[in-house]
Amino acid sequence: MSIAALRDENERLKALLTQTQAALNEHQAALAASEEARRRLEVILGELRREKFGAKSEKLRPDQYHLPLEDVEIAQGVLDAAQEKAAAIIKGRSSGAPDPVRHRNRGCLPAHLPRVERIIAPASTLCPCGCGAMAKIGEDVSERLDVIPAQWRVLVTRRPKYACRRCSGAVVQAHAPEHVVPGGLPTEAAIAQVIVAKFGDHTPFYRQAEIYARQGIRLDRATLGNWSGRACFHLQPIGDHLRHHLATAERLFMDETTAPVLDPGRGAVKKGYFWAIVSDDRGHSGPSPPIVLFQYASGRSGAFARQFLGGYNGRFLQCDGYDGYDRLTEVARPQGPWTLVHCWSHLRRRFVKLARNSKSPIAEAAVRQVAQLYAIEATVRGLSPDIRLAARKEQSLPIVAALKPWFEKQLSMISSGSTLAEDIRYALNHWQGLTRFLDDGRLELDTNPVENAIRPVCLTRKNALFAGHEVGAENWALLASIVATCKLNDVNPVAYIAETLVAIIAGHSQSKIEDLMPWRFRKTSSRHQ
Repeated sequence: MSIAALRDENERLKALLTQTQAALNEHQAALAASEEARRRLEVILGELRREKFGAKSEKLRPDQYHLPLEDVEIAQGVLDAAQEKAAAIIKGRSSGAPDPVRHRNRGCLPAHLPRVERIIAPASTLCPCGCGAMAKIGEDVSERLDVIPAQWRVLVTRRPKYACRRCSGAVVQAHAPEHVVPGGLPTEAAIAQVIVAKFGDHTPFYRQAEIYARQGIRLDRATLGNWSGRACFHLQPIGDHLRHHLATAERLFMDETTAPVLDPGRGAVKKGYFWAIVSDDRGHSGPSPPIVLFQYASGRSGAFARQFLGGYNGRFLQCDGYDGYDRLTEVARPQGPWTLVHCWSHLRRRFVKLARNSKSPIAEAAVRQVAQLYAIEATVRGLSPDIRLAARKEQSLPIVAALKPWFEKQLSMISSGSTLAEDIRYALNHWQGLTRFLDDGRLELDTNPVENAIRPVCLTRKNALFAGHEVGAENWALLASIVATCKLNDVNPVAYIAETLVAIIAGHSQSKIEDLMPWRFRKTSSRHQ
């Protein structure tokens, strides 16, 4: 081989080596990015684990757990993207090419969403061999979720005037429609959006004002509050009728949570309470619609529970072990005093906490026993009361019957001043209320329906910090009741409040207020949003 040929071969090998080294560097960079993303995810998970299972002083409040969890999900997305890019580089695919393996959330886009199609055609459909136009033999179709930013609009109303040209008679013009804010800016739909944003999506007025300002709409929090207050006035009959329905329910759930309220005279905040009353018969396929009603009180005394339930015809009240509810068992009523049904979930939490902190085998055994009861309940949820009661008699009763003497035996063997002894005494002291679910298939094992209903109020309270005054807290309770009841009945609360306000302003008959109840409104799943 000539010297020139050897020189050319040497140059070709050098170029190939340079190309290979560049590809190797690119692969190493991609893998390093993937490793860094994985490391960040591990750091976030480690912090979350420490906050959840570490010392009590280091733990987050339950309503704060969603913050680190969101960080985990974001970090997971970064890791996925880094791994996909690394895989694309190593396999020689472009970073924009679709991954044939990864298909997340496919097939779950609702059918009622409008479809906007786009066709991406090849640059040329002529056969490269010169045969002419090619024929379409198929296509690949993919669906992706897109969004058009929420857009405010101006509704212009024109009311033409008409007069006769032959005489100077009367002028004809349609009457101006009534509105929640006479002569004001908002439509009823705009007011409904403001209400649901605060009481359903936990966005206080000042944050909403900032959001609207980004679209050039200048609205201060006082204006938004005024609109909501006017709507609250017109929606009062809805709240009254919700209370009427609850008064006829045979079984109710009840719970309470704090409601900080400004105390103008002292320039400070005082502690009030939101009391939640819930009727939810979905667990045994009852005919009554689920309802939530919030009431504000300045304290937590059982006297308020007695006051709020005055005139109610129910027999059973499902509640936690707070002794304030004991007053209801002494109330003289034609139908007899209230019968308290206590919550197994509250009891279970005590033992779960103890098992986690102290690794107590007795607490762990108690948790397993209660878990068996919940497993049985899961098999009969939504069935008729008779079927539920039969299953409880056959399967749950033996577990409960064995659990009480087991508790008594453990209590006699441990220190009376221990936390475990306190938790066992809690169970034995409330045993009658805990076991009432064995006598009636309509009763639930716990108070989760009311706890789930009251949780959004806690989030709204957390974001808004406090109510301006006690009257404001009462208005808060009414609007939160309507929004929560809409959600329980699978109803779009914005559409419901908007159309209900229009109907009430237009003079809907008070005698037909039942027609305006949330459960008579069209369901979210059946309408286009």
